Amino acid sequence: MGNLERFWLVILIAAPLAAIVAEPAPIANGCPDRCGNVEIPYPFGTREGCYYNEDFLISCDDTFRPPLAFLWNSNINVTNITLEGRVQIRTFTARDCYDQSGHRINGSGSHRLTWLRLKFNSSFTISDNENKFVAVGCDTEAEVTGIVEGDKSYTAGCKTICDRIDYVANDTCSGIGCCQISIAKGMSYIDITVRSYKSHKKVWTFNPCSYGFVVEQSQFHFSPKLLRELQNVIKLPMVLDWSIRDENDTCGKTKKAKACQGNSTCFPVDDNGYRCKCLDGFEGNPYLPSGCQDIDECSPPNRNPCKGGMLCTNTEGNYTCSCPKGYHFENGTAQGCVANHRQNWNLILVTLGKCTCFNPLSRIGGLAFFLVVGTWLFWGYNKWKLIKLKQKFFMQNGGLMLQQQLSNHEGSTEVAKIFTAEELEKATNNFDESKIIGQGGYGTVYKGTLRDERIVAIKKSHIIDQSQNEQFINEVVVLSQINHRNVVKLLGCCLETEVPLLVYEFITNGTLHHHIQNKSKASSLTWEIRLRIATETAGVLSYLHSTASTPIIHRDIKSTNILLDDSYTAKVSDFGTSRLVPQDQAGISTVVQGTIGYLDPEYLRSSQLTDKSDVYSFGVVLLELLTGEKVFSFDRTEEERNLSMYFLSAMKDNCLGKILDGCIVNEANIEQLNEVANLARRCLSVKGEERPTMKDVAMELEGLRRMTKHPWANDAWDAEEVEHLLGETSDKSGHDFDASGSMTVVSNTFPSQVELAIRNGR
Repeated sequence: MGNLERFWLVILIAAPLAAIVAEPAPIANGCPDRCGNVEIPYPFGTREGCYYNEDFLISCDDTFRPPLAFLWNSNINVTNITLEGRVQIRTFTARDCYDQSGHRINGSGSHRLTWLRLKFNSSFTISDNENKFVAVGCDTEAEVTGIVEGDKSYTAGCKTICDRIDYVANDTCSGIGCCQISIAKGMSYIDITVRSYKSHKKVWTFNPCSYGFVVEQSQFHFSPKLLRELQNVIKLPMVLDWSIRDENDTCGKTKKAKACQGNSTCFPVDDNGYRCKCLDGFEGNPYLPSGCQDIDECSPPNRNPCKGGMLCTNTEGNYTCSCPKGYHFENGTAQGCVANHRQNWNLILVTLGKCTCFNPLSRIGGLAFFLVVGTWLFWGYNKWKLIKLKQKFFMQNGGLMLQQQLSNHEGSTEVAKIFTAEELEKATNNFDESKIIGQGGYGTVYKGTLRDERIVAIKKSHIIDQSQNEQFINEVVVLSQINHRNVVKLLGCCLETEVPLLVYEFITNGTLHHHIQNKSKASSLTWEIRLRIATETAGVLSYLHSTASTPIIHRDIKSTNILLDDSYTAKVSDFGTSRLVPQDQAGISTVVQGTIGYLDPEYLRSSQLTDKSDVYSFGVVLLELLTGEKVFSFDRTEEERNLSMYFLSAMKDNCLGKILDGCIVNEANIEQLNEVANLARRCLSVKGEERPTMKDVAMELEGLRRMTKHPWANDAWDAEEVEHLLGETSDKSGHDFDASGSMTVVSNTFPSQVELAIRNGR
């Protein structure tokens, strides 16, 4: 075999081995490692069990497209996180604006307009290396006050005054139109003040405002046009430094610390904190047990560090250099490795005494043979590896348990089908991005077409939790047999992938949330349709709570989890966070999960989940149907930002008409609107014991709906008949089918380590 054939054979054999070895180093603690465009490396995490401590909680809000990451439970938007100790955020600017007459237009007379506070004992400080304090304006004085090292106050500032815009230089912040100063090291609190000397009267045509802000220096470039256009910029980038801060864990002389895992070491960054880094010869995430992985210095893209023709051999955390066989290292020579004399003499004898002839065609034929055989072996190996991987996933996802459960229901046509991975890949064109119809905190939903031409929705979960296999299998079997007209039908699942795939019927008309918030669609939602949607949803919840063999708490009722078909029939979806409740228990203690704005405050405070938690969430859905407003919106005033509080305040002040959706006030009986509003108010009671049951809610709504159809019926409707109508077959549980975005709460309480308040307007 010639050298060329040997080379290709080695390549063909090494390729599949390299595919096994070259796995990417982990960055998260077995948890979701992205929120939209932001990578979330451990010690940061988006839910309990995924972060080092609560300082490093990242809230991922899926209501945005793409989802946005926020520090803790605040509105400080995170745009980048590095393991080198940097967090890039976007934060507000302080501004002081005037009209042409010199009257302030951004609030009261206070000059203190923006306040960004980070508690000193948190793990974050404002980076003095990456940021500058900047003032912009031609009638401006700006000042930044901060706290350094816990109790030392710090104040600095600058002023900039100019009469004409042509005095202002481009791309320089040297004092005319723009001035900047460095900030102190270790600031954990800033308070920015801006003021004007002459109310911008002389410069108003090109500069109506004064601005002050801390900004990432490399991302801010001043130009004269910013004197006017900066008023349209709400947030600017800023960089925070982070470190591990633990009174019981410090980085001592041994360079060992609790947070530093595997092949890593610690280094102090100040008197109270430290960070971790991988040892020399390793790279990756030093905060994970297997995060720091060996660097292969001898393979591309690394350059061979061995000189003089020496061979490089990789070792754990290092490498060695050696000469090839028949050569020895000779120090002081240009080549380094020099052939042995005996070896040279033999080489000369062979060259002079023997002529080697060869047929080029035979050599090409041999090469082709090895290429074909090597390709076939490589393909066969990959096929075998894929089959083994699918078998592994099938077993760890509870495949045998599901098959056993399904065998008990062989006579039923409603039993869930176990789909193969190939079927679902073909249905979605290998999960092409163009097939995505929704993304939520628990997964991505794809639209697919099965072989029998049925259109389905396929949910691909983000979460891997093998401890829940038995509950997952039970939920699949039970949910697949439900034939409730107001529950999204689960058709089956696939267990041959890393996380189970769930296959649902496809609901054609989108979510209730989309119809309410879209003005053109909202006009089609008459009061009669809205009341029917509310009644159908309440009927499903009533069944889950009081009629199912094992009661179920849905735990994430919201308008984005109520789907509508072409006839506006409600279909409740997203049973991914639902919990089964034993018959002898009124509730269960669990980690708080749900969506901000819909969360039961009693559940949020106590972590005790009851069926009354669903009642509260349903009450919020009633508010959306009544008002057409968003559950939480920064477009409303601070008192009106939370729809529940806004609604209860309006009810208390007898101003219900102020917030009702005009689309229904014009056509609906105001008495019926008042009845539903009062029902919503009772559902939103702070104390769970004061809320009605879902059975009572469903019966009351059905009665109101009958009155809408038959006004002569008055109050003499048959309660027993309504209760009978609610007794449709429903399910016990299921899995997440949230095609919308929401911020998911994953802990009982939130750290108050950050406060962001905007004074005199935002």
